[in-house]
Amino acid sequence: MSTTFEIIDQPSQPILSVRTRTPLSALPELLGKSYGAIAQYLAELGEYPAGAPFVAYYNMDMEDLDIEIGFPVGKELPGQGDIQSSAIPEGKYAICFYTGPYSELKTPYAALTEWVTQKGHTPKGISYEFYLNDPGETPPEDLQTKIVFPLL
Repeated sequence: MSTTFEIIDQPSQPILSVRTRTPLSALPELLGKSYGAIAQYLAELGEYPAGAPFVAYYNMDMEDLDIEIGFPVGKELPGQGDIQSSAIPEGKYAICFYTGPYSELKTPYAALTEWVTQKGHTPKGISYEFYLNDPGETPPEDLQTKIVFPLL
């Protein structure tokens, strides 16, 4: 496992996303479907993602995850159906860059939580995972994830 930490001030980031609830067991299929729908809609608009796909986790109830699945975009775009136009708010964020399998994400989450607390900050309780490479083409030990905690 490889991790690095930092705290940044981030401007507001426009996104297109789908907010939903799901058990963890259905997450992989839901992610594929949602990313595909958003990518198709972006293509219809003649637009492209402005960054890596992400999931925002509003809770950690593995039987009933409250999540937002999406892509950063270069400017505010209209939503359509389940695809909503929104933004990741500006603010102070703690970031962990993690390389390793998704099945081991508990470890960098715990490490980032401890690091943030030692630095005197408090997470807001939301977390974002940005997926920096494709799990369909990348061995699990080489998967790169950016974990982001908004801070109070």
